[in-house]
Amino acid sequence: MAAILAADSDDFTRLNLIGRSPSFLAALLLIKKYAGCDATVLIEGETGTGKELAARGIHYLSRRRNLPFIPLNCGAIPENLVESELFGHARGAFTDAKEARTGLIAQAKGGTLFLDEVETISPRAQVALLRFLQDKEYRPIGGAPVTDANVRIVAASNADLKGLVNQGSFRIDLLYRLDVLSVHLPPLRDRGGDAALLAGVFVERLNRQSQGPPKALHADAARVLDTRPWPGNVRELENLIQREYVLATGDTIEISDPGGDAPDDERTATEPFRVAKARAVAHFERTYMSALLVRTHGNLSLAARLAGKDRSDIGRLVRKHGLR
Repeated sequence: MAAILAADSDDFTRLNLIGRSPSFLAALLLIKKYAGCDATVLIEGETGTGKELAARGIHYLSRRRNLPFIPLNCGAIPENLVESELFGHARGAFTDAKEARTGLIAQAKGGTLFLDEVETISPRAQVALLRFLQDKEYRPIGGAPVTDANVRIVAASNADLKGLVNQGSFRIDLLYRLDVLSVHLPPLRDRGGDAALLAGVFVERLNRQSQGPPKALHADAARVLDTRPWPGNVRELENLIQREYVLATGDTIEISDPGGDAPDDERTATEPFRVAKARAVAHFERTYMSALLVRTHGNLSLAARLAGKDRSDIGRLVRKHGLR
C-alpha cells in the first residue's frame, strides 16, 4: 500500500495530508480512488482528524481541480437560512431578501460542494437536501426556473449517523444518498508514530514563518506525543506545538507529559474514594470540554446543544478548568 502511494506523496504533502501509519495510508488510498469518480462521498472521523483536508484532497486530485471548492459548515447556518444558502433566492423572496443572491450550489458549479457537520442540519433542511441529491436539480427560493446542477457533493460528520437514524433525528434515506462512498479518518491516538511526524512538520513550518533562530523538538518529545490521547486530534496537536514553540525560551521545544493529571490505578488505590473520584471527574470534564470546544470552535451555545447541557453549565466548566 505504501508503494502504491509513494508516487503521490508530494501531492498529499502539498494538501497537508501527512502520515505514515497503516490506518492513515489506507484512508489516503481511498481518497486517491474516490478522486477518480464523481460519486457522493461521506467522510467520517472525530473532530480535528482532517475531514476538510480529505475533502479538498478528493477535489484537488480530481478532474474538477481547476473549478470551485465551496465549503459549508452546516452547524453555523441558522435553520431558516439553510435552503437560501444552498439554493439562493430571488429578490423579495422573503422579508430580508432585498436583492437576489446566488446559492452555494451555483457557486460550486462544475466543482465540489463540501457539507461539513452534515449531522447538524434540521429536519426541514434534510428534506430539501435529499430532494436535491435525488434529482441534482434545484430552484432558488422565489425563483421560477429549475436549474440542473453539475456539482459533486462531499459530506463530513464526526457523529454516528446510523445512531442518529435510530434516534429518529437523521433521515435514513438521506444517509443512503450521502453514504455512496465512504472513508473513515482514524483518530491520532490510533496513528502510531504520526503525532511525532506531524509535530516535526509543524515546527518546520513555524521556523519558516519565524524571524528568530530555528527551534527543534526535544529528543524525548516523540515518546510523549505518541502516548497522549489527543481528544482534539491533529488540530489539538498543531495548537500545542504552536503554543510550546512561542513559549520556548531556548532553541529546544519541550513537551510535558500530562500523565500526572490523568487517573492512575496505583495512585487511585492509595487515596480516599472521595478524592480519587473527584480527580477522575475533573480529568473527564477537562478532556471532554477541551474536545467539545475544539469541535465547536469555541461557540458555547453550540457546545451546550451538542452536550445536552445549559449554556450556563458549559460556561461554568470552561471557567473551572481554565479553558479558552
